[in-house]
Amino acid sequence: MESILTDRLATLSHPHRMAVFRLLMRRCPDELPAGEIVSVLGLKPSSASVYLSALTQTGLISQRREGTKLLYKINLAAAGEVVTGLFFDCCGGRADLCAPQLADLIQTAPLPTDKKLNVLFICSGNSARSILAEAILRDIGNDRFNAYSAGTAHRSDLNPTAIDVLLANGLDTTQLRSKNVTEFQGPDAPQMDFVVTVCDRAANEDCPTWQGQPIASHWGMPDPASADGTITQKRLAFQQTFDALRNKIAAFTSLSFESLDRSALQKHVDEISKLTLPKD
Repeated sequence: MESILTDRLATLSHPHRMAVFRLLMRRCPDELPAGEIVSVLGLKPSSASVYLSALTQTGLISQRREGTKLLYKINLAAAGEVVTGLFFDCCGGRADLCAPQLADLIQTAPLPTDKKLNVLFICSGNSARSILAEAILRDIGNDRFNAYSAGTAHRSDLNPTAIDVLLANGLDTTQLRSKNVTEFQGPDAPQMDFVVTVCDRAANEDCPTWQGQPIASHWGMPDPASADGTITQKRLAFQQTFDALRNKIAAFTSLSFESLDRSALQKHVDEISKLTLPKD
């Protein structure tokens, strides 16, 4: 066990291998093709292949072939073993050196039930997907949730088609505005209970740690603003994104927040990312 731990720590000691590991952790539970990892991190394909091989050999990530592509995914169990090895096995049983069992405290700590839960949806521009998600949660969960949205790159204008689709579905848009994530990271910002990225670009970025240990997840969705075709086809892309987000958010609001601990909630929220709309 000790040799596995030291091998994994040695693998993570390289900054580029660590960058790959952190990217896959942020994109969990997604599987990423090697080409996307190369593009996001600006690596040479040959170098990336070496880094991915090292991470796979030590079990920190998993590899799966799909056709001609190799897909990579974080191995959460292995990541947990590294943390356990560092905090518990390496301390030699000394109470004055061992860190408290933070994982157990975080996993079993219940969410507050005496107030609304704060949920922040993030995408790159805060003009379409995260705006749709904010409006949908405010519509179907306003009695139990405070809905927010923000972008990693500020844009001043909301996408007009996104607003049109919200209005066509009977949702209020008066409170919507484009915001940057920095608005939610100051000392006076509301403390989040959930942070959900809804676009891959935002999840790829290394955002600062959020106060209060919110449950974080990634529900990656295609950008409807990049859809090609006629005006009708482009509008359909926004409606499909709206429907997909409403399906996910409906599943989210139906979770038993009072009876599930943080570990169980994390698994349920991650599973929601895989939900698809039922076919007609």
